[in-house]
Amino acid sequence: MQIDVDMLGFAAASCTTCSFIPQVWLVWRERAAAGISTGMYSIFSFGVFLWLCYGVAITAWPIIIANTITLLLALSVLGMKWHFERLAPEDRSV
Repeated sequence: MQIDVDMLGFAAASCTTCSFIPQVWLVWRERAAAGISTGMYSIFSFGVFLWLCYGVAITAWPIIIANTITLLLALSVLGMKWHFERLAPEDRSV
């Protein structure tokens, strides 16, 4: 039964992790991330980091793998947001 539970964990982790790929692709393609909330992605990334630490502590591979990939994707969105905003700052006088 443990194998089935692990497969369920990997399936769930795959779905939630892959859900970030369209956002990363869109930000990269558009070279803009004005609609991305820095606060939300920062808090989310910290939460994912904590999940990763938890997964390492209990040696739960579905949690470790999924949260490692999710953290990299979320941080890439934050990094692109920072980078693209520095290239073309918004007119803040309006």
